[in-house]
Amino acid sequence: MNRVLVPLFAAITAVSTLNAAANSASVIDELTIIGSKKDVRKVAGSGAVIGDAQIAMEVSTDINQLLKTVPGVYVREEDGYGLRPNFGIRGATSERSEKVTLMEDGVLIAPAPYSNPAAYYFPTTMRIKGVEVLKGAPLLRYGPQTVGGVINMITTAIPESNAGSLTLAAIENNGVDLLASYGGRSGAVGWLVETAQRENEGFKNIDRSGRDSGYDIEDYMGKLAWQGESQSILFKAQRSQETSNETYLGLTDADFDRNEDRRYGLSSIDEMNNKHEGYNLSHKLNINDTMALTTTAYYNEFERDWFKLSGGGSLIAAANGGDEIAQGILDGNVDTDGLKYKHNNRSYLSKGLQSELALNINSHSIHVGVRVHRDDMDRFQPQERYQQIGGSLVYTSTDSVTGSNNRLETAEATSVWLVDSWQASDKLALNTALRYEDVETSRRQYSTQNRLDTPSLRSNNTQEWLPGLSATYQLNGNWQVLAGVHKGFSPLGGGAKTEEEPESSVNYEAGLRYDNDQWFVEAIGFWSDFENKAENCSNGNPCSNGKTSGSYVTGDAVIAGLEFQFSNSFLIGSMTVPVDVAYTYTQAEVSEDNTNEGIVDGDKLANIPEHTFSLRSGIETAMGWDNYVSIKYIDETCNAIGCAGNFVDTDAFVSADLISHYALNESVTVFLKVENVLDKRAIVSRSPDGARPNKGRMASVGFSMDF
Repeated sequence: MNRVLVPLFAAITAVSTLNAAANSASVIDELTIIGSKKDVRKVAGSGAVIGDAQIAMEVSTDINQLLKTVPGVYVREEDGYGLRPNFGIRGATSERSEKVTLMEDGVLIAPAPYSNPAAYYFPTTMRIKGVEVLKGAPLLRYGPQTVGGVINMITTAIPESNAGSLTLAAIENNGVDLLASYGGRSGAVGWLVETAQRENEGFKNIDRSGRDSGYDIEDYMGKLAWQGESQSILFKAQRSQETSNETYLGLTDADFDRNEDRRYGLSSIDEMNNKHEGYNLSHKLNINDTMALTTTAYYNEFERDWFKLSGGGSLIAAANGGDEIAQGILDGNVDTDGLKYKHNNRSYLSKGLQSELALNINSHSIHVGVRVHRDDMDRFQPQERYQQIGGSLVYTSTDSVTGSNNRLETAEATSVWLVDSWQASDKLALNTALRYEDVETSRRQYSTQNRLDTPSLRSNNTQEWLPGLSATYQLNGNWQVLAGVHKGFSPLGGGAKTEEEPESSVNYEAGLRYDNDQWFVEAIGFWSDFENKAENCSNGNPCSNGKTSGSYVTGDAVIAGLEFQFSNSFLIGSMTVPVDVAYTYTQAEVSEDNTNEGIVDGDKLANIPEHTFSLRSGIETAMGWDNYVSIKYIDETCNAIGCAGNFVDTDAFVSADLISHYALNESVTVFLKVENVLDKRAIVSRSPDGARPNKGRMASVGFSMDF
């Protein structure tokens, strides 16, 4: 494949050089995949744009709460703060967001997007200025995950003149959030520096421990840009670190009913430490009035060590079944020497070069691009043994690192795409897309700590052509119909064996839009038909069959549903009342018996709710006092295919947030936010090890200032 790419790069470079003299002004804008809210209403597919206005209005620091307002997105909470989100989109299930393409400023941001895409790293939501979600055939311009959708986070842009902003909030549980940025331009050079600082002691109480259950996060970003007559360069650097006293261990149902904010003393020493470092260098060249070339080189490192109890799920399951000894161990009343705590220690590297040529030829907008990518995961996970004596944990020994805890995984991928958006007539717009993915993965697993032995090997090589076609047709000035079909693909990951085939699907959508610049209504039906639906197994997301490594292929399946959204702003006297509604209905089932796995036609798939709903509204006044409410509902789900047995369902629940802003002047606004104002508590997840709660009612107060 590289023999094809070299002449392609050479041709693009040659065209760029020959036409450079005819260029007009060029600048790298915010690296978006859709654009504005108006742009998303014209896409020959479906999507959503969460802009800076919504993020500022909600004073949002939790990506889960933002994406609950987007139809077609499934959110499974875990820690109550959105530190490690679990997102699914349509046919892509939500296990650690690993089947969704995650990007920041148009660059892949998962730790190892091909070999280990599970999102143990996610950008600090507080510094994100916009979120884009793209579904349907147009997503083939991106990848590698093309079954469900793409989520792109947009960072702060360099201001046009010297300016800064500051947001500071005090939160219950001794929490403090700070976001500060300053930047400007001098001649052809622009710059920006920004930091987000977050700390909180958490809302859970750990038995027999003085430790809190909170977190400390530091995040720094800088941008440096140069703008010439016909081209521009943007360099972005980002670095963050997190320490959070988080655990995999949940609660039994009986203990959850008594106190959902309890944590067992067995988890008192559990702690996540991670560091992320990323660099992007982008170059944009306006070749002429109809042609532009954008090239980005990127490099991301992520290291994490999540030291935590292993096997806690078996204790929870036994106690749920009435085992008094297991319950005694959880309560600290029964001594035991069988406790294992693993350093889930892994380092990741993701790097690549992507280049895209954009051409506007008559009524065609064409994008042809290529990406060469490599990512690696180094897994070296020592395991410590402890005794519980009199309710206290006592260290005894450390096991040598062998087998699945001592391995290297690598993926090398080449992607090529061609997308043509053709305005075929005044009413008809066609979008054709073709993507090619060539992915080579390998694993080396060692049996000795020094890795001097001959490792066991496995590898996989996959090539996929992914076509797509979508269209919009303007019935009149306000009404539009849309339809599309594309092939979806989910890479196997670094542990894949030679004979394994990747998850693939054929995805359909069709819908109707109404837009008169005030009212917007959209209803879209979707249908994803899978040949080999699969679950990726891990300790954090055990598969339906209990496996914690590899994959679990469940076979043929269909995920279908309806997405609906509505928005308008009503004028009532001198007040404005914005209203935004989003609803999703989904039916996710096995479509053919799989006797080898004991799965039958009609079994429900895991982690996909049947109904989700959100309502955002408010009262905006001329005096600068604005009040908003955000209501979200998620239906019950099950954490195992078939939903058979006890202790497999989460709870359906509704939460409501109230936010009030008052502008002291043009530059300073104070705010009060009360999350989950009704204090509704629910089991929002049972993975990985027991029942886990949402966050209870919590208040914060603060201010934002521009200067």
